[in-house]
Amino acid sequence: MSDDRLRLLIERAERLEEEKKGIAEDLKGVFDEAKATGYDAKIMKQIMRLRAMKPDDRREMEAVLEVYKTAVGLD
Repeated sequence: MSDDRLRLLIERAERLEEEKKGIAEDLKGVFDEAKATGYDAKIMKQIMRLRAMKPDDRREMEAVLEVYKTAVGLD
């Protein structure tokens, strides 16, 4: 691998890291805004995780969660 190729890869990775920081700051702003209007950011993040799941995977996870909750006496 040439030195130029390595340098270009490193520079590209550095730019992506900067973009990632910017996106993280933007997300924080969204959740701060949500909190300021009375929404729970943790619950919003959980909803986002659920929405990202396939429906069958989500149903399976919820069913297993119910089994575990029953096993430990929650509910």
